[in-house]
Amino acid sequence: MSILARSLRRQRGFSLIELLIVIAIILIIAAMALPRLNKARMQAQETGAIKAITTIHTAQAQYYSQFGRYAQTLQELGPPASGNPGPNGADLISQDLAQGEKGGYKFRLQGDPTGYTINADPVAFNNTGGRTFFSDQSLTIRQNFTNEPATAQSPEIK
Repeated sequence: MSILARSLRRQRGFSLIELLIVIAIILIIAAMALPRLNKARMQAQETGAIKAITTIHTAQAQYYSQFGRYAQTLQELGPPASGNPGPNGADLISQDLAQGEKGGYKFRLQGDPTGYTINADPVAFNNTGGRTFFSDQSLTIRQNFTNEPATAQSPEIK
């Protein structure tokens, strides 16, 4: 075989070794990027949970001004089952938040006529979130870095 024929054959494609090296480099880069990607996703979900708590605070203020008391459940803040908005469904928060789960967090609202508490816990701790949150009518959001639910004694978010 002439030198020209070998040169042409070699220019037509990559050898198996070259392809394996490229795939190995891609896998190494992916292995380094995945933990960072998961951490960024978890931080975004934690930020989303904090924003959802702020949304619930705003909805509670509107609910109180309309009905003279705080909502006792998330469903009371959510869309009505049928008909126009009212005390059983004020249409102040989205349907998914009213059902108690949004963005990898579970939300619990407990209320009475004089106040309320909100807890937000990750669906899967250290996967969808690494912090639990607590807040009440004082509007202060508190956090806990363990899988135990945050309480009124937990440290404030700065």
